[in-house]
Amino acid sequence: MNQDAAPPHAPRVRLETSAGSIVLELDPQAAPVTCENFLRYVNEGFYDGTIFHRVIKDFMVQGGGLTCDMQPKAAREPIINEARNGLSNRCGTVTMARTSDPNSATSQFFINHRDNTFLDAADEQNPGYTVFGKTIEGLDVADTIASVPTTSKGPYEDVPIEPVVIHRAQVID
Repeated sequence: MNQDAAPPHAPRVRLETSAGSIVLELDPQAAPVTCENFLRYVNEGFYDGTIFHRVIKDFMVQGGGLTCDMQPKAAREPIINEARNGLSNRCGTVTMARTSDPNSATSQFFINHRDNTFLDAADEQNPGYTVFGKTIEGLDVADTIASVPTTSKGPYEDVPIEPVVIHRAQVID
């Protein structure tokens, strides 16, 4: 699958953040369950007021699950891992975050800040992380977010000192 070509009927989502706007183009052909899950969270307004709570320069920026006061939002049931979909964790792609359980992704996602192909599915021991779209506008905003100073807050590491807030997430086409 050509990761650079737009899939037919590719929904786009704008993340209006305190650092600027990011537009993601989703790939429901490659990751139908993941895209449906993400779009449901977007359409419910779940991401509005959440933060990028884990930021590691030259790795990724992660958000979509915690409020500004570091409180987790109640997510829906986890979804299946669709990492064997032909998409790779390349710079600018958007990927579902999960725990060590490959089928544990709920609302949290990250934007790869560099090529992280070691996160791709390889075998049963390395089931990978599901890529479900790519950044088509605002990669410079992701760069800005990746460069903010971070600290530890409670059990969380790599937390921006000044919160980077997702003010609004909306489907734009």
